[in-house]
Formats: sequence, C-alpha cells, structure tokens
Amino acid sequence: MNAEQIEKIWEDVKKILETEIPVSSYDAWVEPLELIDYEDNQIKLLSGQAIAVEYLKKNHYPKFLEAFKQVLQKEVTVNFETDKETFDKIKKAKAKEEKKEERKAEKIQKKEEEHKKAIENLGYVQSMNLNLKYRFDNFVTDENNKMAKAAAEMVAKNPNAQYNPLYIQGGSGLGKTHLMQAIGHALIKNKKIQCVKSEIFINEYINSTARNKESNKSNLMNKFRQKYRNIDVLLIDDIQFFEGKKQCMEELFNTFDSLHIANKQIVLTSDRLPKDMPEMPQRLISRFEQGLVVEIQPPKEETRIKILKNIANTKNLTVPDSVFEYIAKNYKTNVRELEGAFNKVEAFASFEDTEITLDFAKHVLKCEERNELNIEKIAQEVSKHYGISIEDIKSSARSANISKARKITAFISKEYLKLKLEEIAKYIDKKHQTVIYACDQIKEKISKDNNLEKEVKEILSTLNL
Repeated sequence: MNAEQIEKIWEDVKKILETEIPVSSYDAWVEPLELIDYEDNQIKLLSGQAIAVEYLKKNHYPKFLEAFKQVLQKEVTVNFETDKETFDKIKKAKAKEEKKEERKAEKIQKKEEEHKKAIENLGYVQSMNLNLKYRFDNFVTDENNKMAKAAAEMVAKNPNAQYNPLYIQGGSGLGKTHLMQAIGHALIKNKKIQCVKSEIFINEYINSTARNKESNKSNLMNKFRQKYRNIDVLLIDDIQFFEGKKQCMEELFNTFDSLHIANKQIVLTSDRLPKDMPEMPQRLISRFEQGLVVEIQPPKEETRIKILKNIANTKNLTVPDSVFEYIAKNYKTNVRELEGAFNKVEAFASFEDTEITLDFAKHVLKCEERNELNIEKIAQEVSKHYGISIEDIKSSARSANISKARKITAFISKEYLKLKLEEIAKYIDKKHQTVIYACDQIKEKISKDNNLEKEVKEILSTLNL
C-alpha cells in the first residue's frame, strides 16, 4: 500500500473520530497524529508528545479501533508511538510539500486567468468553437497517447514547420478533440484560427450552394471560402463525415490545397485512419497522409484512475480510491464514458444526499450486468423492439425495418460494447466497410431524427446502457 493510500485511510478515520471525540481533545491530540505504517493488520500512529499517547490510549482507544474497522471493513490493532524527532521531520516535510502544491495551484490559476483574459479580448473568439477546458496542461498522458500529445504541442509551438497536416486518429472519447482544441488555444493569441466540426462545415457549404439566385449564391460561396481560407490555422474535427459526400469532398480538397500552398497549418481528427475510408478520394487520402498521422489508443488503467481523480479534484469531491478503481476497471476504452460514469455516480449521490462509496457506485452503474452483454443479446432486444427475428438481422433482406434494425445492432455493438468491426461484420454477415457505414449513418441520423433517437434510447434502456 502506497503513502497516498495510507494518507487517505487516515483522513477517512479522522472524519469519524471528529464526530466521536470532544473538539478540544480532537484538535489537541488526534489531529496532529500521523499514520506512519499499515501492515499485517497493524496500524502505527505517531505522536510528538508522550502525554498525547497516554491520554488517547486511556480515554479513546476503542473509538480508534471502531473507526478503523468502519473504514477498512475489518478489525485491526492500533499502536501508538512517540518519537518527537521523526514526528517533527514528517511535519516539516508535509509543510514543505503543501507550500509547493499551493504555489503550483496558484501558478495554474494565474495561467488560466491570463489565458481566459487574453482570449476574451479577441472579438472573434466566439466563432472559433473552442472549449476552454481543452488544454495541454489538463490532458492526462500515458504510453498510448504521449506521441499524439507531443506532436500536437510541436504544431502549437511552430505551426506549418514540420507536421502539416497533423492527422489525429482515435476512437470516440479518447482525446483527439481535446488535443486539436488545445492547439487552437495555444495559437489563438497570435494566429487567425477556425475550428469546426465536419458536419458544420458540410452544412455551411450546402447552405452556400442552395440559394436560387446565382448572384446571391456567388456571394454566399465567397463568404464561405473567405471564412475557411483566409486564416492561419484550420482545425477540422471528425473528418470521416465527409466520406461519400462528393461535392463536399471536392470543396474540402480545394480548401486544403489553398491553405497548404499558402503555408497555413491544418489539423484533422478522425475515428479512422485515412486508408480505412474507402469512399474518400485517393487524392484527399494522400494529402491527409503527407504530414503526420498519429494514433491514440485507449488509456491504461492507472491513467483512467488519474483522470477520474482529476475530475473529483476539480469538483472538490472526496471519493474512496476503490470507487476510482471500480469505474476504471469497467470503463476501459472511452474517456468520455469514463467521465460519464463518474458523473452519473456523483449525480445519484447528490440526489439521494449520500456519500460516494464503492457499494453505492456498484449499485448505480451495475457494471456486472453490463459486462454480461454481447452482440447476441443486443440483437435480441433490437429484433424484439422492431417485431422481427434475429435471423432477419443476419439475413440479406433489405426492407426498411430490417435494415434499420441491423444498423442499430451494429451501432450499439460498436459504440457501447466497443466490439471490433470485424466481430460485428461476422455476426451480421456483412463487409467491414458496410458496418462502418451503418454505424456512421445511425450516429448522424440520431442527431437529426427525434423518433430514431427515442427508439435507440428505449433499446439502450432495456439493455441497462
């Protein structure tokens, strides 16, 4: 057990003792104690005063035993020791560390205030679509994403010098948007930036070409092109949504070339590598690959725990490590879902006015039930919802109802179970590319079709997702 875990146990025990021991005694004798060791069910508490040890043993020892039993869920032996020299050294080291943390916190706060003030003074910041929380300093790294972060930081320090375009690939919720926006934040003081989701770019392009009067159409198109070409840095999120949209891909190609020739930086994100977009023209794919393509893999468990602790710290929440470990163990592939799971536990705890414990988190998240899910069970619920059979979903039938059920089965399997595309394709007896297309189509339609969104939510509810 590391020092941080021991410290957390002692803090939880002190919260209990604070309610059991008179304030004057607690402040004088309990609060200064240090938990210096916990091994083989033996607790060692250190004091700098012999009188404190004698008093606590005589008057409150059973309360210490009971408090530790509540926190550790087992009986332990509590030993008090007196060593003023060691005690003073520990207190001195802690004071030094606290001062260091305070300075660090002040530095971060000052940096955030300066950054916020700087961008608030820019009249065009609202049109940048940048989220203030996406910065390099709060991006948690490990072996699976440090290359992507390093590349993004290099682009932010020196745009168009080495990696242009920078293409960041990763699954949903792994941090590619975070890194892309962090580049925007780093450059916004000195560069003219445009950050946009692919759907917005596509919709703006369509609106610019949909008017009847040719003169008006020309003016709208000129405005559209000035917006995306008269800039220093273009950041486009989820580039895969351009696939199959012929005119939009043509406009993207021309915008790309216009910026690249003018030595302007381009950053793209996608949930797929360029080579995995068969409907994207080869000339666009070659341009995506001519800079640097970096991949983000799901974070390791210790990184997921660190992310959860950061969330709790920003909300000033005290949460047992066991809760972080439980959530991190059961939400492995998606940072967004990881955060969502924690937020769900926090919200339920707030509604029920109760503390966040491991048992409470298990009750809210029901991960054991969730982990029993497989594509067969998803297909069963989908087929039941639409009044068809599982055989229909697996068949080559193309009726609207069966086709929709098949696509929703693929979508839920990919987005919520995180199954591999090959596994889904094998189950519904379709090609890899067909599964990609089906998932993208459902994802896009849900954002526009309230009835479809309701249907999918009902299915997810029956699956406890």
